[in-house]
Amino acid sequence: MPRKRMLFLFSDTGGGHRSATQAIIEALDHEFPGRYDTKMVDFFRQYYPAPLKYAPEIYQKMSKMPASWALPYDMLDGEHRTSAVNKLAYPVLRSAMKRLLEENPADLIVSVHPLVNTTLVFAMRDNPLPFVTVVTDMVTTHAFWYDRHADLIIVPTEAARQRGIHFGIPAGNLKVIGLPAAEKFLTGMPDRNEWRKKMGWSDKPAVLLVGGGDGMGPLAKVSQAINEAGLDVQVVVIAGRNEELKAQLEAIDWQLEHHIYGFTTEMPQFMHASDVLVTKAGPGTICEGFISGLPLILYSRLPGQEDGNVDYVVQTGAGVWAPKPRDVVTTLKRWEERPELREHAARVSKSLARPHAARDIAHVLAEQVG
Repeated sequence: MPRKRMLFLFSDTGGGHRSATQAIIEALDHEFPGRYDTKMVDFFRQYYPAPLKYAPEIYQKMSKMPASWALPYDMLDGEHRTSAVNKLAYPVLRSAMKRLLEENPADLIVSVHPLVNTTLVFAMRDNPLPFVTVVTDMVTTHAFWYDRHADLIIVPTEAARQRGIHFGIPAGNLKVIGLPAAEKFLTGMPDRNEWRKKMGWSDKPAVLLVGGGDGMGPLAKVSQAINEAGLDVQVVVIAGRNEELKAQLEAIDWQLEHHIYGFTTEMPQFMHASDVLVTKAGPGTICEGFISGLPLILYSRLPGQEDGNVDYVVQTGAGVWAPKPRDVVTTLKRWEERPELREHAARVSKSLARPHAARDIAHVLAEQVG
């Protein structure tokens, strides 16, 4: 019996779409070994015409200018507005979408990006295929995610489900499962204390600062503020691929224990071994922090897209919003003086985790394709 084919549409506009797709495919291989052929296609990069093919580079630049990001995001966030944009864009994208479908035959198409859903539906009018959307934004989900022709839309939170209902999606076509995380967050985790010892960390509380794979955000300023605060902690900073940031961090006149790293594939181990997570409000990192049971300090967010993430973390009690370096320091001081507050936030964080989301999504996709 031939293996069923699943086509995953994503784009590297931010790291979350790729990592979520990889986590789902990994879970499919884990749960159903040898049953499915899977393929990832970056539709912007591989099929769309210029200038849209440069969307990953455009996104990276715009994400560093929050004010520039907020205006178009909010202006287009509405059922009728997204419909109008899609109708205007489709004549330009028709040939690209037709070619994508012809060159990538599939038994099930899975979208892990908001900007391909409706154009895909238009392109499949004459030959519709089973189609599932996996929403990788956490709370403030844009209208572009929701197309009524999708057979199923998988969302990470109840708030995202309610957004779908608001945009006209039947409740039965929405399923809350969670954000998919890599299998290594679940299995093969080393002993926490042994890993810390191997990495040369002390027994002091470890404050982990991350800014994604590209080391985005004011990590150097936050690190400097913590360094000057006289806290009894050790600072662990992941600079990612940002060599300039890594050099800035290494040039600090450190007064406390510190550990600086570049890009790593061991983020689950780093989180498992840490005591506090300081990060931007990206959905993937937040959910990985939940799985690791870490109290969260959020220092930045993309307006519109990540506003709801901040509200979710703060309102549940899993962490705090600290947009300035001094706010981060104030929180760490409070948690140092009253460790029960940090411990409470850690328990709440753990309670919000959906560690098996990728496996659960894999089972749902298997049901869709047979």
